[in-house]
Amino acid sequence: MQRVRRALLRERDRGQVTIEFLGMTPTIIVTLIALWQAVLVGYTFVLAGNAADEAVRQGTAAERGVRQGVCEAAGLKHLSDAWRSGAEVTCDGSGYVTAEVGLEVPVLFPGTLSFGLTVHGHAGAVEEAKPR
Repeated sequence: MQRVRRALLRERDRGQVTIEFLGMTPTIIVTLIALWQAVLVGYTFVLAGNAADEAVRQGTAAERGVRQGVCEAAGLKHLSDAWRSGAEVTCDGSGYVTAEVGLEVPVLFPGTLSFGLTVHGHAGAVEEAKPR
């Protein structure tokens, strides 16, 4: 009798895990999308900081008249097209050169839409002395 009762209970619960998993699938997908977007935001911060470092490094060695062009080229050099399209690189200062890089955070896939959220990277370095 016990065996029959257990068999009937098992038969009634069959498929329950599948139904619960299907119910949780949208939540799992939304969570994965949110995590991926957080990764893209973090990666954009890393790219902006690195681009600012590269820009200021080249900017400190350049003459003041061509500094902005050299700085911008160096800041954009290592960025892929997905981040380069909305990037802004500015260099300023004499004696102490600063570079500011603004990159737009993409939505889900780099190179597609953006939030309108811009991540800024900032770097500064002392201008190199020119040999006389």
